[in-house]
Amino acid sequence: MPSHRRMLIAVVGGAVLGALANALGAGAPWLDVAVRDVAQPIGQLFIRLLFMLVVPLLFSALVLGVADLELRHLGRLGARMLGYTAAVSSIAVLIGVTLVNVLGPGRGLPDAVREAARGAATIKPAPLPGGDSVSGFVLALVPDNPVKAAATGDLMGLIVFALLFGVALAMTDTPGARALKAALQGLYDVSMKLIEGVLWLAPVGVGALLFVMAARLGAAVVRPIAAYVGVVVLGLALHQFVVYSLSVKLFGGMSPRAFFSGVRLAMVTAFSTASSSATLPTALRVAEENLRLPRHVARFVLTAGSAMNQNGSALFEGVTVLFLAQVYGVELSLGQQAVAVGIAVLAGIGTAGVPAASMPFIAMILGILGIPVEGIGLVLGVDRFLDMCRTTVNVTGDLAAAVFVARGEPSEAAGAAAGVPPAP
Repeated sequence: MPSHRRMLIAVVGGAVLGALANALGAGAPWLDVAVRDVAQPIGQLFIRLLFMLVVPLLFSALVLGVADLELRHLGRLGARMLGYTAAVSSIAVLIGVTLVNVLGPGRGLPDAVREAARGAATIKPAPLPGGDSVSGFVLALVPDNPVKAAATGDLMGLIVFALLFGVALAMTDTPGARALKAALQGLYDVSMKLIEGVLWLAPVGVGALLFVMAARLGAAVVRPIAAYVGVVVLGLALHQFVVYSLSVKLFGGMSPRAFFSGVRLAMVTAFSTASSSATLPTALRVAEENLRLPRHVARFVLTAGSAMNQNGSALFEGVTVLFLAQVYGVELSLGQQAVAVGIAVLAGIGTAGVPAASMPFIAMILGILGIPVEGIGLVLGVDRFLDMCRTTVNVTGDLAAAVFVARGEPSEAAGAAAGVPPAP
């Protein structure tokens, strides 16, 4: 059975059984036993499996994503792409964060429902790294011991170390460095294989988490989930058709109508596969044949972008974190929201171009900000559809970045000068 169909059955089954249990036995001892001793441990096991993979996946994906740019040979193209990726990803997350703050999809739940969602634990937002001072925040970003940072959950420090490590690895061309890069690729491959196994078990974990939520909250959970889906889709649509249209028009010198007409095949492929990596061959084809981009630019930008330029994923992660903060009544200051925005942008660089790859990073951000990680169960049920939507935005963003980088790179000779071998 396809994974999305298994997930749908788990979502519907967990929600219906939980709501039915809430209606028939609210406050009954048997329901408390079913939630506390059966469903909740299963859901917690799924969450712990996700957390287990955060550090190896985050480190290997970020290092490889930066190292694959080959900055020493492609510094000019790499700098333009990195600048574009950082700027457009930041815009994407800001769009999502603004929509969540204005529309408040997670607000409006009765206090009793929030207390049931929280359980008995007292939720306190995590303090900003380094305190309130700017100098303390900057110093806290650079870990004195990266191994200690990974072990103690200082994942912001680990992200900074991984980015610096990736830059240094890209600039080091020795047998040892190449062997290290191959080892990191192996770590990434093994982490992705483990994630495949965790996601194969995801319907059980998601069903258990939704049963716990529905058994505690009843039908009250339906409205915020529908509002959450609407906000994510609205944010993705604004970024897709407004930001990318302005980008290709102002910075790429191309008509938005011609651009979207040329990339239709890649958009359809991305929506159907929910994988930027699986869409890469189609994206390369439309970039060269339909958009008439230089081959060396298309190959460089789209290959790196399939792993790094994840605008839709960054928007989705920012919206999800703030939505769950509203659901659980965790008030985030502007500084903490800025931390969430920054991590979402960096996580967009490290998010793999495969289905459901955002979930470990969302779990990481939730843990940093003190938001109950169990809330992932609320969004996993609708994640397949949202994954298809954000992957479409991711792939379109890669092509828009290629249009921007290609301006001023009209010939294959430019590619040879930049160190890119001609296509066979």
